[in-house]
Amino acid sequence: MAQEFSYEIVEEIVVLSENPKGWRKELNLVSWNERAPKFDLRDWAPNHEKMGKGVTLSNEEFNALKEAIKQM
Repeated sequence: MAQEFSYEIVEEIVVLSENPKGWRKELNLVSWNERAPKFDLRDWAPNHEKMGKGVTLSNEEFNALKEAIKQM
């Protein structure tokens, strides 16, 4: 049985790509179940009514990723 959850996109940061059906890979700040917002990278359907699997990062994890990318 699927578990209920809520989400709110607090800030839309960047759209990385869009496919022909309108789904977009986005980096956003998202509040899940009314918790503090986290960085979230996933595919979203138009109007954010559906979502694909994604990755959610805390501020610390996001900063570690950002620094690792800078080192590349």
